Amino acid sequence: MQPLILASTSPYRRELLARLGLPFTVANPRTDESPLPDETPEALALRLAEAKARAVAGEHPQALIIGSDQVATVDGLIYGKPGNHQRAVEQLRTLSGKTVNFFTALCLYNARTGQADVRGVPTLVTFRQLTDGEIENYLRREPAYDCAGSAKSEGLGIALLHSLRGDDPNALVGLPLIALCDMLRRQGIAVLG
Repeated sequence: MQPLILASTSPYRRELLARLGLPFTVANPRTDESPLPDETPEALALRLAEAKARAVAGEHPQALIIGSDQVATVDGLIYGKPGNHQRAVEQLRTLSGKTVNFFTALCLYNARTGQADVRGVPTLVTFRQLTDGEIENYLRREPAYDCAGSAKSEGLGIALLHSLRGDDPNALVGLPLIALCDMLRRQGIAVLG
């Protein structure tokens, strides 16, 4: 089996990939994540997922490399990782009562052949109407400062939500495992084989 590399420093992506039970290593892709002029959020995520995978290919020329990127958008604006309490509060106030598109891009790059399989998996997340007290209580119990949209759906953040609509619940956390399993099968790696 070709070596499998996760081009990400995200502990959430590492945990998700580990669920598949395949041996893998992690590499830091060190990628400039600045959007290009007039680039749509979806195009940005797709480009970055592939760029992250390709960024580590030089060090791993025989590997299958997984790159992923996610953008959260509502009303044409991108919501990234808040980084601190004040910005998380502002994000959650803004997202209260709204539906957010968490678009997760995935790339499986075969460094040996130069082939890239790139896909996007959207998840529509509708937030409940949130009070300031609920926002503060949530962030005190689960400071989700490293999560786009300031809510961890796999944790207490689920209490902030009204509904989720998407094909893969793992995509919302940052790594669409259903699509990844299909990509790996196409490269000759059967997760259950």
